[in-house]
Amino acid sequence: MASFGEEWAQLKRDATMRLASAPQGDVGTANVKVSQTAWASAGRAVGELAGDVKKALSSLDQGQQGLATGGGVDSAAAQSDVYQSWKTYLDRVAGRCAKLQGGLERAGHDLFLTDKGIKGIFDELGKQYEDTPGVGGQGR
Repeated sequence: MASFGEEWAQLKRDATMRLASAPQGDVGTANVKVSQTAWASAGRAVGELAGDVKKALSSLDQGQQGLATGGGVDSAAAQSDVYQSWKTYLDRVAGRCAKLQGGLERAGHDLFLTDKGIKGIFDELGKQYEDTPGVGGQGR
């Protein structure tokens, strides 16, 4: 069984790989296009990271079970403090990932709707103001 530090390092590597493999745009060129898929992919990757962090937190909780924290033993009190610190940290990381996931997915959705909405405006404008046939001169 791997240590917590090794597992945490692997989780970070996996998340980095997933985020790095998200489709990339042509940033800085005239060919930049909005990709709802890229935003959704990034959101899913961050969501998976949140799940991995929760798994690590569960392992941390399981490892803590049965440890005595009282009795005036300094090392037990110190271990309890470290445990609480990591528990708080991992809870916050998981929460931050969940919030970021929602933001990334919402950004992709909103950007997609913006493009679609703009196209819709022009489509409606075209329907409302269709070219009319020229008046006069057809029979002459």
